[in-house]
Amino acid sequence: MAPATAVALAAVAYALGTFPTASLVGRAHGRDVLREGSGNPGASNVYRLAGRRAGLLVFAGDALKGVAAAGLGRVVVGSDGALVAGAAVVVGHCFPATRGLRGGRGVATAAGVVVVVEPVMALAGLLVWAVVAAATRTASAASLVIALGAPVAVALVRGPGREAAVLGAIAALIVARHAGNLARLARGEERSLR
Repeated sequence: MAPATAVALAAVAYALGTFPTASLVGRAHGRDVLREGSGNPGASNVYRLAGRRAGLLVFAGDALKGVAAAGLGRVVVGSDGALVAGAAVVVGHCFPATRGLRGGRGVATAAGVVVVVEPVMALAGLLVWAVVAAATRTASAASLVIALGAPVAVALVRGPGREAAVLGAIAALIVARHAGNLARLARGEERSLR
């Protein structure tokens, strides 16, 4: 891939990642997700503040950003393009320049990327998320399990390579963004999905 193409693709994907899905859905329900609940502009916070439908809408919208960016990258360049755009869209979601770098934790957007890169594994990840979330009643525990599991699964099935490395980097970002959740999980104080 030409450097100029990679930079342009990453820039477009990053911009797409900054789209404020949670803030818009929250505002439509009379809630300010950046000031209420956990203060995180993500599906779990919207779910707690505005209900299941609103939370699912945010998850779907954020996942669609990942699908659109990685899909564009695949069409323009191929699998490497999907990985470059996929990483950039997650960074855009987590660190949007339009909102002072105050974004979400990247789980739904990364899930959208995996749908394009490894669709079968994405389906398996969704099932694992549902099982872990039901068992722990916490979205963060389920999200961390699938985030860490995706690059491991890819490395086992496809072998170590660029795909596993990029998904590993995305997983590391997601874990870092969940630092507060990890501390609350360790103390048994993490917010429940109930």
